[in-house]
Amino acid sequence: QVQLVESGGGLVQAGGSLRLSCAASGVIPRLNTMGWYRQAPGKQRELVASITSFGTTNYARSVKGRFTISRDNAKNTVWLQMNSLNPEDTAVYYCNLNFNSDFWGKGTLVTVSS
Repeated sequence: QVQLVESGGGLVQAGGSLRLSCAASGVIPRLNTMGWYRQAPGKQRELVASITSFGTTNYARSVKGRFTISRDNAKNTVWLQMNSLNPEDTAVYYCNLNFNSDFWGKGTLVTVSS
């Protein structure tokens, strides 16, 4: 059974930084994609960033240049470094692991105050 555990959310002022972490456990193939999605109140869940086992990254246009995704394949861990945060980044952030199916963490709340 695959489990994802996120940490690192919280309250930060505009212009500040946060780092999210997600550790995956269970039987996980070496080839997979890990990523972060977010869902703001009243909005659909959207992709923030993803990274493959080979290190290929993909970012939403709204976060490119401000957020950086990275991973440790040996530890099945992914991080999201978020800089220059603004109130529009306020959302619940979900860790995602994909290999044939999607697996999700429970989410961690990020609140950016103006």
